[in-house]
Amino acid sequence: MFSSLIVFEPAFYLLAATVVLLTGMSKGGFAGGLGTLAVPLLTLAVDPRVAAAIMLPILVCMDFVSLATYRKYCNQAILMTLVPSAIIGIIVGTLSFHLMSAQFIRLIIGVLSLYIVGQYFYKRWFKHDPSQQPVLSPVKGRLWGCISGFTSFVAHAGGPPLSIYLLPLRLDKSVLVGTSVVFFTIINIAKLIPYAWLGQLGSEHLMTSLVLLPLAPIGVQLGVYLHHRVNEELFYWLSYLLLGLIGIKLVSEALLPLL
Repeated sequence: MFSSLIVFEPAFYLLAATVVLLTGMSKGGFAGGLGTLAVPLLTLAVDPRVAAAIMLPILVCMDFVSLATYRKYCNQAILMTLVPSAIIGIIVGTLSFHLMSAQFIRLIIGVLSLYIVGQYFYKRWFKHDPSQQPVLSPVKGRLWGCISGFTSFVAHAGGPPLSIYLLPLRLDKSVLVGTSVVFFTIINIAKLIPYAWLGQLGSEHLMTSLVLLPLAPIGVQLGVYLHHRVNEELFYWLSYLLLGLIGIKLVSEALLPLL
């Protein structure tokens, strides 16, 4: 019976198992940028839309595991700004699903990721003012929330736009992770409806998700373990470093075919 669930080549499952563990670590609070690598890595073996469809049920399960640890740390004021706009982004993604080029999406996400990394290091090295406190901006929150919802729908790549808004706020690392966990739990559940409507959650994709699902809580718990053993300064450096690497990867993937 189990063999009937194996619908892809063994090499795919080896890659997918690595992706699920890395994504789980991200969901568990260790280096949030890891989760954004999921769909790009899986596209080495399958179509990007197939990769996104397989990952969505797994992401939802990971979100519920992560909630047990981090839900009490979330910033509700930030969520009230981000979530409604993210839902709008999901709606836009649904309506443009068959029109938007995957290459174009990679380019947008990559450029945005590199922008925020450059901005972070520029302010840190040239314009850093320790007395200046970050200010919540509802306008920026709605903008990046909408973009995060859209990119999350297209390729589960809502992390970089969300990081663009959240990382400069210099939240406590547990509050940062808790807010992100609750945010993505809500929008990943919301994404199930349009994914099903568009036919992305067929039996083949769901069976593949089922095979990989046992690795989800393992990855999350590993991320929780590392989260509590990495100091905050190193955590932020690692987050920005990963965001930069993701940006370089996505931009190169988008531009190389044009050269």
